[in-house]
Amino acid sequence: MINLPANKLSPREQYKLLSGSIIPRPIAWITTQSTTGVINLAPFSFTTGISNQLPLLSVSILREGQQPKDTAANLLARREAVVHMVSIDLAKAMNQTAASLPPDLSELNLIDLPLVASTEIQVPGLQATLVRFETQLYQYVPIRDRTGVIITDLFILEIRQFHFADTVLDLPSLHVNSAALEPVARLAGPTYAKLGQTFTLRRPK
Repeated sequence: MINLPANKLSPREQYKLLSGSIIPRPIAWITTQSTTGVINLAPFSFTTGISNQLPLLSVSILREGQQPKDTAANLLARREAVVHMVSIDLAKAMNQTAASLPPDLSELNLIDLPLVASTEIQVPGLQATLVRFETQLYQYVPIRDRTGVIITDLFILEIRQFHFADTVLDLPSLHVNSAALEPVARLAGPTYAKLGQTFTLRRPK
């Protein structure tokens, strides 16, 4: 084994090892709205579900230059977001929206995808996605370094409304057909993955 003490590595080196090892990661493609009405759209891969008692998911939004990204700022101001799952046919559009734009410009200008009104929140979603969640901010956790500076904005979002295309959800059983969803996963750097061969293991009682 190669042993690497974390305190001997730079933050960039630590991130490289984390993002290359914690794989595959789902991508949360998130719409938020600024206080001036601009719709922001951006992908984040430090995300997961976190509870079986409440429909909660977490999204970690890394800071650049100690400043929150537009999605984080909008979530703190408006407390609403639509989280979309990314299917393979939308991978290129998703990647386009990872571009760094000023807060007064919308990433929707970079792609040709229509919005759809939400049912419980004001922030709209993307009509083309097969799965989307209308969410409200449940908890905000600023992640600080050892000097007290915020380095990551961690959001816990509560799903208020689930939206599924009828091609991916069997309503009687609530089974989500992952093969029909064709989700895209993030690996390291510019590398992504499709869902490959699956297998089943029954948990012991």
